[in-house]
Amino acid sequence: MRCLDVVSDTVSRRSFLSGIAASAGALAFSGCGLTGRGLRVRGRERPNIVLIMADDIGVEGFSCYGGTSYETPVIDGLAREGVMFTQCHSQPLCTPSRVKIMTGMSNIKNYSNFSILNPEERTFGHMLQQAGYRTAVAGKWQLYGAEHYKELAGAGTLPADAGFDEHCLWQVGELGPRYWDPRIVRNNEFIENTEGRYGPDLFCDFMLDFMERSADEPFFIYYPMALVHNPFDPTPESEDRECADKNLNFADMVAYMDSVVGRIIRGLDRLGLRENTLVLFTGDNGTHKNISSMMGELKVKGGKGSTTDAGTHVPLIASRPGHTPRGAVCDDLIDFSDFTPTLADAAGVLPPEGAKLDGQSFLPQITGKPGDPREWIFCFYHPRPKREETEAKRFARNKRWKLYGDGNLFDLRTDPFEENPIPANSRDTDAARARRALQAAIDSYPAEPLKIR
Repeated sequence: MRCLDVVSDTVSRRSFLSGIAASAGALAFSGCGLTGRGLRVRGRERPNIVLIMADDIGVEGFSCYGGTSYETPVIDGLAREGVMFTQCHSQPLCTPSRVKIMTGMSNIKNYSNFSILNPEERTFGHMLQQAGYRTAVAGKWQLYGAEHYKELAGAGTLPADAGFDEHCLWQVGELGPRYWDPRIVRNNEFIENTEGRYGPDLFCDFMLDFMERSADEPFFIYYPMALVHNPFDPTPESEDRECADKNLNFADMVAYMDSVVGRIIRGLDRLGLRENTLVLFTGDNGTHKNISSMMGELKVKGGKGSTTDAGTHVPLIASRPGHTPRGAVCDDLIDFSDFTPTLADAAGVLPPEGAKLDGQSFLPQITGKPGDPREWIFCFYHPRPKREETEAKRFARNKRWKLYGDGNLFDLRTDPFEENPIPANSRDTDAARARRALQAAIDSYPAEPLKIR
């Protein structure tokens, strides 16, 4: 295959500097409908699906992507037995990424404010629930508008109204701790007696129990992790439970993130479900700006909130033994809007007539086929539109070039940190050609957000 090769222990660090890319594409997808009308399932065995999304960690945090600051043996193992995508991009921040990955649409079409998923939106939870899957979500919600958001409190969507049969979540209607002594709601009731307990363990226990109770029917688990978001506190496996060094604690949190993924994989193995379960691992945005990590001799400062690669370039690994090629690497552009149509494709769901999303399925690449790689991706980013001091950004990009709505063009191959925009009157014919193509991509989207309220 064009995009698949045997994976080495790490991806070249040069790939980070070469503008590894993908964000949001407006290519119409004909494989997924989210209204529930006319959904059909193809006549084949449907896999279970487990989608894991780490919180606040870019590719530099993973040794399989060339990171050298931390050890991630379980996630590296998933890459060795499955497909590792080197060009996956999220939104630069948590809620924008969550809205996009769950709906398959660009933020310019359905994002209204931070911490909010508009109640009228249809999600991949609805889609799979209506296709006969048992659905569960665990981890971080932040889509209802918890009480500390004041005027936004309750303006969003509850997990049960987003297509999930069961949930075990932090930050639904209240905030509270996410790690030690956590404030977690499980199926509409707060878990009692959490003193001395660790939130990620409770999320994992819930998912393992859900898998066991759902073993005889197809299930979908969405796990937007709490780890490794700040506060940077010691974990249950930290040598010093009183450690105040945020960088040391962050390293321990990365290790614990990896071990939780290991618990999920072992749970699938124990139930005999591993070969019939597609496991997808990704991240919601770049690493916290107070954390710097190494990729060999290259120091990478966290870029959460930034539209550069440091803010959007995230891991994506797909693993289903016997169905995904072992140790494959794919450099096709993948955008967060692509996950919903990919899950639809995996589940055999066909759309109602005329349904269109901004994403397109990358299931063929997961299974070792060429697929139909996207040529560019589009990103609209304005996480807090009600704040007058904030500014919306939009860009389109391919693997090499990136064009912002203000006309700034960057060659990511030579300028990955976007420090030297190429003038509009440049005589570089490649730059001029890229500018025309990417401007057309930007122009294919609405000039203004459609659903800001």
